[in-house]
Amino acid sequence: MIARYTLPEMGRIWEEENKLRCWLKVELAAAEVMARRGIIPAGDAAVIKKKADFDLARVGEIEETTKHDVIAFLTAVAEKVGPEARWLHYGMTSSDCLDTAQALQMVQSLDLILSSLRRLKEAIRLRAQEHKRTFCIGRTHGVHAEPTTFGLKLASWHAQLDRDEARISAAYETVRTGKISGAVGTFAHLDPEVEEEICEALGLEPDPVSTQITQRDRHAEYLYALASVGASLDRFATEIRHLQKTEVREAEESFAKGQKGSSAMPHKRNPVNCEQISGLSRLLRTNLLAALDNVNLWHERDISHSSVERVILPDSSILAHYLIVKFTRIAEGMQVFPERMLENLNATHGVIFSQSVMLALTRKGMTRDEAYAAVQGPAMVSWETGRPFREVVAGEAAITSKLTPSEIDRAFDLQHQLRNVDKIFKRVFS
Repeated sequence: MIARYTLPEMGRIWEEENKLRCWLKVELAAAEVMARRGIIPAGDAAVIKKKADFDLARVGEIEETTKHDVIAFLTAVAEKVGPEARWLHYGMTSSDCLDTAQALQMVQSLDLILSSLRRLKEAIRLRAQEHKRTFCIGRTHGVHAEPTTFGLKLASWHAQLDRDEARISAAYETVRTGKISGAVGTFAHLDPEVEEEICEALGLEPDPVSTQITQRDRHAEYLYALASVGASLDRFATEIRHLQKTEVREAEESFAKGQKGSSAMPHKRNPVNCEQISGLSRLLRTNLLAALDNVNLWHERDISHSSVERVILPDSSILAHYLIVKFTRIAEGMQVFPERMLENLNATHGVIFSQSVMLALTRKGMTRDEAYAAVQGPAMVSWETGRPFREVVAGEAAITSKLTPSEIDRAFDLQHQLRNVDKIFKRVFS
């Protein structure tokens, strides 16, 4: 399902056809630069530019014999070009083509991911503004803490995605790197200036110092940026999953007409999309571990990283994009129940204002320990008996001897508690 959904966009970037097109783009840029610098005949380079192409099936057929993908590719292209193809790949090693072309694929992927992430941020911004003053209970340890607003929850999501966007943008610059430095990175057959011009033609930066490859900390940063987005979406999805619990029911995924939640129980409305987000995000984190293991290679390179990257780079790119698009739909269609949020906010009979009462007593001269003790007793009575906390407080001499009725009322004022929402929104959305 994921591959079918993503194929027209992200999937196409990692298809074999596009991968080899990126290889060809590198080889053509190299031939053009070398011709301009007089390293290879300009006439032959012109022929290469005009005729260079490949048939994917033919490349696979040749690789059955050569057991080497780059040689198979170059042979297939040479069949199209003719004798002038002797200048293809001149002075280069396989990784000059592979790593530089793979950088192009990663850049293409991050362009798409950044675009999708910005659409998700906009969807969340709109929902945050919608629920800026939709009061609800804040929870710590899963237990009612103090009031907040649903809009503030969403604002925190938006701020986290801002940081994810910054990480992706940083990874974009890190992987936007090519190398045409030869078998061990010494430029034994082509000078650094050639590499610089080839990379410039491709929109890449040359690696300041490479071995046979660009170092895999770059790729690990790419995978970290994707895993970070996945972790964020997992956090958001987990929040919705909790809020959709029957005993909470403050928000839920949209439930389409004709949708069914269970083969056995017709009443079920399950957070299946959010559960999928949480589950699939684990794969992004797992792939990051593999990318970190790829950083450590023998000497100027071995190929233990190569087989791993053929799995983790396309899989994580496709999966991260899929999750972003999927969660955008969840955010846009999410059902929110403000009345239920108020019911839950009031479910603990007002004990959520205990800190306000404690601080009011502190302002009247009590030590913090004295104020804490004066408030905790009535709070526990309210918690255990269900009596309204405001009522219990009104009968507590240690409190009423210090606070007037209007001062107690102010401690229970929801609007006063949330008076700084606008300031927080300005911080996030300015």
